[in-house]
Amino acid sequence: MNQKEAIKAGKTSLGIEFGSTRIKAVLIGEDSAPLASGSHEWENQYDNGVWTYSLEAVWGGLQDCYRNLAEDVKNTYGVELTTTGSIGFSAMMHGYMAFDRNGELLVPFRTWRNTTTEQAAKVLTEVFHYNIPQRWSIAHLYQAILNKEEHVKDVAFLTTLAGYIHWQLTGEKVLGIGDASGMFPIDSGTKDYDAVMMEKFENLTDKDAYPWKLKDILPKVLCAGENAGTLTPEGAKLLDTSGKLSPGGPVCPPEGDAGTGMAATNSVAVRTGNVSAGTSVFAMIVLENELQNVHPEIDMVTTPSGDPVAMAHCNNCTSDLNAWVGLFEEFAESFGMDVDMDRLFSVLYNKALEGDADCGGLLAYNYFSGESITGFEEGRPVFARSVEGKFNLANFMRVHLFTALGALKNGLDILLKEEKAKVDKIYGHGGLFKTPVVGQRIMAAAMDTPVSVMETAGEGGAWGIAILAAYMRRKAQGESLADYLADKVFGGEDGVTEQPDASDVTGFDEFLKRYNACLPIERAAVDTLK
Repeated sequence: MNQKEAIKAGKTSLGIEFGSTRIKAVLIGEDSAPLASGSHEWENQYDNGVWTYSLEAVWGGLQDCYRNLAEDVKNTYGVELTTTGSIGFSAMMHGYMAFDRNGELLVPFRTWRNTTTEQAAKVLTEVFHYNIPQRWSIAHLYQAILNKEEHVKDVAFLTTLAGYIHWQLTGEKVLGIGDASGMFPIDSGTKDYDAVMMEKFENLTDKDAYPWKLKDILPKVLCAGENAGTLTPEGAKLLDTSGKLSPGGPVCPPEGDAGTGMAATNSVAVRTGNVSAGTSVFAMIVLENELQNVHPEIDMVTTPSGDPVAMAHCNNCTSDLNAWVGLFEEFAESFGMDVDMDRLFSVLYNKALEGDADCGGLLAYNYFSGESITGFEEGRPVFARSVEGKFNLANFMRVHLFTALGALKNGLDILLKEEKAKVDKIYGHGGLFKTPVVGQRIMAAAMDTPVSVMETAGEGGAWGIAILAAYMRRKAQGESLADYLADKVFGGEDGVTEQPDASDVTGFDEFLKRYNACLPIERAAVDTLK
């Protein structure tokens, strides 16, 4: 069946993911290869001390993204997109979307980027003896309780952005287990919320006498391959404002960007891992053994199938780096040059490989927002140097690439050096790896581990959730997600691998010593630069 006929017959799967700066849709065929795509650029807002996206931006962005996908299908194949074999939705994990019994949002969406739940996260971590990061949904809920926020008594449903989209389009209050693991701890044995910790939470909040129980307001947990409902007539109209999309298509469990990143990089099997590096950055390793200790720098989540995953997550990665590249673009345009941004990124990134191994003594912090691994509730981008520092373009670019992974490196050292977590393969994806070789070299230096990037890495999480949608539709009896990915999707592809360079590894370690020793500079910037 050719591509055009496959689209007309609905032999396709559609994935849509809400990233932090872009909403992307990917339509794939039965061989998992992308057939068409669409996107919509958006940005969060800092409103009254809260990082948020409005519901108008959510729906307007989704509809524009789908519209662009449908146009791509029509322009490329000459057919209207009226049906798909399956659909999946994913989004940034964590955060806080609380609704009342009428389905009304009680307070503006609090995204993962907010670092205002330190008190709650600390208490829950101690009570559960399990690390609860500030961005987790349960930390946001408990902080609202501690703050005695008026809306808490009216909470009837608590979910993530992906869970919200799925609910509105299918009517089902469910969540993929990977996304759910960023709301509340998961028991990988039962593939559900941890019952012991659930009871501890109820005991902790019993004195507050709220009219709800936690288990009743959280989404139902589903694993990859399970059917999570169908696109309703109302949902079809909400997604496709032209009215051409038919309802009734099966929808897979909504997942978080961590889970779709695992699927998109074939890293759901034990002792595999991946690094997603864009606006934020996180590294995940599927564990062979449980961690021995509780570390505030390490989160525990799961694969879309429910296997335990250790994650080091940082709020900041490429935003400051991109801002500096934008400054160089402005400089070039001032000379009347017509700048190709892909080439500009390539030239500047590759310049970093010419720098001194330790960045020549230069220092930078890329903190647009708070960074819990290093103990900051707020951030200020900072570049600093001593008069002895070797200040040139190569070292300037190198230090901004290094600092994009600086906080992450602290978390990875705990995971790999203290906990002795074993990892055979690391796959990279996201904007940092778009320029060939450079991002891989820097990441390999940070982890002292080979880093691979596959051709499909650029498709990202939207492609990953499309694959999960296809897995649900075509799941063979007893076939695991790991086997499906290895055999049906990737067929043995390992991508292009960069080995760690010994001087880069040593240089990154030297940079990290300077980075950690000089954190008081960042603290002073936060305290004084209002």
